Amino acid sequence: MKKIILPVDFSDNSYKLVDYAISFAKEIQASILLIHVAATDIGFVIGDMGFQYFPEVEENEMKYELKELHKIQEKVIAEGVECSHILKQGLPSDTILEFANEKSADYIVVGSHGRSGFYDVLIGSLTKEITKKSTIPVLVVPCHDEH
Repeated sequence: MKKIILPVDFSDNSYKLVDYAISFAKEIQASILLIHVAATDIGFVIGDMGFQYFPEVEENEMKYELKELHKIQEKVIAEGVECSHILKQGLPSDTILEFANEKSADYIVVGSHGRSGFYDVLIGSLTKEITKKSTIPVLVVPCHDEH
């Protein structure tokens, strides 16, 4: 069975990508492997006393992110597509590409809308990094607002 890596960040665009990936997976008879890359600095704050680490903040954020991943996984499975998920910490593009290679993925599905800078707004900085470095086919799905 073919494998599609689907990075999600729980933005509105992620949910558009999920719908696209479900359709694509059905078309090519593939499973979807969801990945969310959490920030490595969750729980760290800087204040008058310098950097401080609050493990409960990190724990709560990770619980939330796992809960969201599970919700997306349930949606995909409800649509009749095999699905699993993983939460990792690290640099997003490198972590996603390492995971895709580990799983011998056939495709990576990413969105075209970024968050900053003119070029990044057009195609997305994470998407740009993944398409530059990937040896696996990357499908870039337009996720621009309709207006």
